[in-house]
Amino acid sequence: MDTIELVVGRIGKPHGIRGEVTVDVRTDEPERRYAVGARLRVEAPRGSAYPLRELTVEGARWHQTRLLVAFEEIADRTAAEAARGLVLHATVPADETPEDPDEFYDHQLVGLSAYDLDGTELGTVSALVHGGAQDLLTIRTPSGREALVPFVKALVPEVDLAARRVVVADRPGLVTPLPEDA
Repeated sequence: MDTIELVVGRIGKPHGIRGEVTVDVRTDEPERRYAVGARLRVEAPRGSAYPLRELTVEGARWHQTRLLVAFEEIADRTAAEAARGLVLHATVPADETPEDPDEFYDHQLVGLSAYDLDGTELGTVSALVHGGAQDLLTIRTPSGREALVPFVKALVPEVDLAARRVVVADRPGLVTPLPEDA
C-alpha cells in the first residue's frame, strides 16, 4: 500500500512540568492525527541535534485555543524544551481523503491543471501556501510566471480530482496579467 506524509503540526513551548507541549496545529483533523497511540515522524529544525526520529502520542487535549499534547518519549519539561520547533509528520495511505468533501490535501492539488471559467488553460498548480487568513494556490503559467490565487470558493469554484483540474474565476491581475503588464 502506498503512503504519503502530511505535515500535521510543529511543537511549541512546554506546558507544565510533566512534558506536555503546545502544538501549532497544521491539520484540519487534529482529533484524527493526535489520537492516542499515533506515531508521528519528527523533522528537527536546521542545526538541531534532536536525537529522536519518531514520537508517540500519549494524550491530547485543548486548552483554550491551543492543543496540548503529551508524547511517550517526552517525560519532563527539560525534554519538552528540547523538542521545541520539531515539525510533526503523519504517514497516511495515499488514497486517504479528508472527511470534509470540500477539503483537500496538498498532494491532491499539486499538479492539477488550472482553467478559467471559459475553459482556457491558465497553467498548473505548483504548490500551496498556507497563510493565516486562507490558503493560496500557486499557479505556474505557461510563460513560467507564478500567480497566487486565494483558495476560496468565490475564486476557485471547482476542484475536480478525477479530471485533474481546478477552475479559477480569473480576473486581470490575478493569473492573467493586467493589460499594461502583458
